[in-house]
Formats: sequence, structure tokens, C-alpha cells
Amino acid sequence: MNIETDPLLQKIAAVLFALALLHTFSVKHFERLAARSPRHAGLFHLLGEVEVVFGFWAILLIACMALAAGSDDAIAYAESRNYTEPLFVFVVMVIAASRPILYAVEATLRATAHLLPLPTPAMITWLSLAIVPLFGSLITEPAAMTIAALMLAPQVFQRNVPERAKYVALGALFVNVSIGGTLTSYAAPPVLMVASTWQWDSTFMLVNFGWKAALVVLINATVATVVLRKHLHSVAADKAASRPTIPLLVVLVHALFLTGVVMFAHHPIVFLGLFLMFLGFTQAYEAHQSPLIVREALLVSFFLAGLVLLGGMQRWWLQPIVSGLEPLALFGGAVALTAITDNAALTYLGSLIPDISDQSKYMLVAGAVAGGGLTVIANAPNPAGVALLKHGFADETIGAGGLFLGALGPTLLAAAAFVLL
Repeated sequence: MNIETDPLLQKIAAVLFALALLHTFSVKHFERLAARSPRHAGLFHLLGEVEVVFGFWAILLIACMALAAGSDDAIAYAESRNYTEPLFVFVVMVIAASRPILYAVEATLRATAHLLPLPTPAMITWLSLAIVPLFGSLITEPAAMTIAALMLAPQVFQRNVPERAKYVALGALFVNVSIGGTLTSYAAPPVLMVASTWQWDSTFMLVNFGWKAALVVLINATVATVVLRKHLHSVAADKAASRPTIPLLVVLVHALFLTGVVMFAHHPIVFLGLFLMFLGFTQAYEAHQSPLIVREALLVSFFLAGLVLLGGMQRWWLQPIVSGLEPLALFGGAVALTAITDNAALTYLGSLIPDISDQSKYMLVAGAVAGGGLTVIANAPNPAGVALLKHGFADETIGAGGLFLGALGPTLLAAAAFVLL
């Protein structure tokens, strides 16, 4: 039995997908329920973890498949999915967040900030919102999100900073990471899904997408920094100065591991092998390490794996929408659909459409990356940012409405640049 074409299971999967979306937008309510109901606080805290949402509903999907079609077909469907991206995000998050990598990045940002005319806290914030997302075109978007989030966390995402200002920064970060990976053909998941099929190389991306994205990233970062300027203080400077120096050799080895994982991002056997070697190295030089963010990375990977399982059953209604729109309508549709799906899944469906015009190809990808910051599920690196930054928000959760509003301005600017420039 072909589960993906079974009408009953298609409808069940669509309903579960819709429920997962509602759950994603309701995590704050579960955290509030946990505070009001101590007896069941553990369950409500679990359901309030946004990273758990899609994995939870994906398990229910597999259970429904097993009941409707048999356990063998349900397992066959689960095993037919490609989990390279969830595995890669797990590995790259752990390595990119390791102490030697962050030490090198922070030292570089501080040295650069001291050369610029504005106060150091403001410049570090601007560099983290602008240069790090653009650097994601080289080290991939998940790695850029991890590094930028950890650089911004002690400076911006603190309880003394107003919630509205934090959502402005979060929206700018998510949109900048989504479009900042378009300077090359391999760093942004929605671009990667079509690059080989449509023969888009890095030169093509830089000429048609990259310079526009870079301009928008710089503007978004500047606006967010201006909004935050009154709340930025040198809270991290003394801590950074008091940290022990890490030997250059250790930093270089960590950088080599990160480079190797990025180079073999589409070969899980290779990057998982490198990751195991990395774990051994961190044990050998434990004095220069901080606790690895394994729990956070596993939760993000679980979220993305659930999205892969649930998203695989949505083709029956998504692809006709994508294939039936004219180029400009396709752009608007891609922005909107990206907010409730995954932009990489959306562009992948577009790559399956025969004889799609060059203008439609551009509009589809442009809309997918422009809308990649509107929700947690819109772009693969977003759950990583949520996992690393949510503790700085009220109830330790990131509201879907706050994120949407914070990302709306940067998204509209990106959309205007991709359509008009």
C-alpha cells in the first residue's frame, strides 16, 4: 500500500499537521497552565516546549498509519524519509556552540567593534545581526543561527530588555539568517533543494539573490540595533575579559571539525563520524570546554524530524497550489505558505513541477527565503534560535504572534528587494 497516496491518510495527516501548527502557536498557554496546575506541571512544560511539538504529532501520525495501513507500511514510510537535515543541524549546533568556537567568534567581533566609531555593545549587536548571518553563506545557516544567537543572548535577550525590543531583534535575526544564506548555492536549505535540479551555482545566487539579500540584512540589523540602543550595556565585557585564554591549537581543531562537517553536510555517515571524533577531542581537552548543548540540539533535531514526517504527507494539497500560480502570485503564495510549512519543503515541491518558467523559479525561491523568519517552522535554523534564546523571554517561551510581528517589517523589506531590485 502506498501510504502517501491513500486519501484517508492524506486527510488525517493534513488534520494532524494543522493541529501541530495550532500547538506551535499555543506553547505560551501551556506554560501558563503549568504555572496554574502544579500537579500536572511536568506534562504542561513538556507540551510547552516548541521543539517537542512536531515530533509529538509525528508520532501520532505514525500511530494512525499503523492502525489504518499496518505497522509494516507505517515503518516503511518513516524509513523512507530523508533525515539528513535534522542530523546535520544537531551536529552543527553542538560544534558551533562549543566554547573554543564561541571564544574565537567573540574575540573577532570585539576586536572589530573596537575599530568602529559606535559603542562596543551596539557594534557587537549589529555585527551579530548582520555579519554573522551573511557568514552563514559559508558555514551554513544553522551554524550561523547558533553562533549569532549565543552572541546576542547575554547582550540582548535578557529579562531587563523590554519584550517588544527582543521580538524586534529576534525577527531581524530570523529573517537575516533566512536570506543571508543566499550568497551561495549550498548554505540555505530552500536553495539547496533546487540548486542541482535547476543548475543554480553560487555565481548565479550571488548575482540574482545575494547582493539584494546583503543589502536587506544590513538595513534590518541597523534598524534593530537602533531600537535596542537604549538597552545595550557592557554586561558581557567583564565576563569576556575574565575568561581564560584558549590555546590557538584547540580553536583551530574545533574550526577544522566545523569546516569538515559543513563540507560533508549532505553525507551523514561522514559528518556523524567527524562528530564522534569531535566528542573524543572535547573529552581529551576538557579544561578548555564548556558543557556541550546536546539537549538543546537533540530537541531541535526532534522538531525537524517531526516536520519531515508530517511534511511528507502534505504534497497532495501543497503542490497544486504552487503549480497553479502566476509568478507574482507565486511569490506572495510562497511567502505565506512558508510561514505554515518549511521553506525547503516548499521549494522542493516546486522543483518537481515540469517546465516551470525561470521567472517562477526565481519568485518561488525568493518568496520562500523572504518568509523564512515569520514563524518557528518557516526555516530549518529557526528552532535552533528558539531553543537558545527562549530563556530570555517571559514564561521562557517565544510567542508566535510576537515573532510574526517582529519579523514582519524585515520580511516586507526583503520581499520588496527581491521583487523590485
